[in-house]
Amino acid sequence: MDLTSFGLFTLFVIFLIWLDMGLFQRDQHEVTLRQAAIMSIFWVSIALAFNVFIFITRGRTAGIEFFTGWLLEKSLSVDNLFVFLVVFSFFKVDHKYRRRVLTWGVIGAIVLRFIFIALGVEIISRFHFVIYLFGAFLLYTGIKLARAGDENEMNIESNPIVKFAKRFIPMTDEYHEEKFFVKQNGKRLATPLLLVLLVIESTDVLFAVDSIPAIIGITRDTFVVFTSNIMAILGLRALYFLLAGVMDKFHYLKYALAIILSFIGLKMLTEDWLLEGIFHIHKEQLAIFTLGFILVTLTVSIVLSLMRNKKAHTH
Repeated sequence: MDLTSFGLFTLFVIFLIWLDMGLFQRDQHEVTLRQAAIMSIFWVSIALAFNVFIFITRGRTAGIEFFTGWLLEKSLSVDNLFVFLVVFSFFKVDHKYRRRVLTWGVIGAIVLRFIFIALGVEIISRFHFVIYLFGAFLLYTGIKLARAGDENEMNIESNPIVKFAKRFIPMTDEYHEEKFFVKQNGKRLATPLLLVLLVIESTDVLFAVDSIPAIIGITRDTFVVFTSNIMAILGLRALYFLLAGVMDKFHYLKYALAIILSFIGLKMLTEDWLLEGIFHIHKEQLAIFTLGFILVTLTVSIVLSLMRNKKAHTH
């Protein structure tokens, strides 16, 4: 990724975050479903417009890879949002203060993702065999996710971040609206909302361990990897408020994600033979097939989930 492209995209992201924080969330209030839907449409439109820009400036294959990476990250995010819901419920965070936590969580995620992506692509460019390790890891993750089934337990109390913060960071016992720090008796103290943010950020690190290798498995173009990932993350907050009440309805999504991660793992393990071996598959053909596989798998999981929900309501 050249510095000019990276610099311009960074400025674009900063502008979008400023727009979101400055115009769309000036006052404290609970985000309504209508607002969440409007914001989700806005972020999806921005991502698709940027996808067109990728098509025009970097070519058809890069455009397909961007959309595939963006769609994959969005899909993984839906499952990750369930964890956010558990965290907010555990810490009893008021609905109108969750928006601030998610906003700063997104900003932190962008910084962390850039570091992970830069390291991942650089390591693979220097040591090609690492691509096989990533592939094996994704295959293992997919199988593990499928075997986990409906298990969504999360022991927050045992989180190392929670233990560290409670032991070493002076903290108030109660929330102070959406403030992360307050001054009491001349001392600067953290509020429980900061602890919630730290837990959200630490879980995102775990999510990145899955999603970054998965997107690198789609393309090794650093700019496409980074931009598709970030454009998906930018709409994460709106997606949370849009789906918070219906996340448990996507019963088969976890299995779809398990299949997709396993598929990308196998793709990474066999890509050298598919592109350069006896098959000589064109890179664009492989990109189209990957996108089609992900779209079909997600569609089937959503249709089956809706059928299951409808059947449950009739009984």
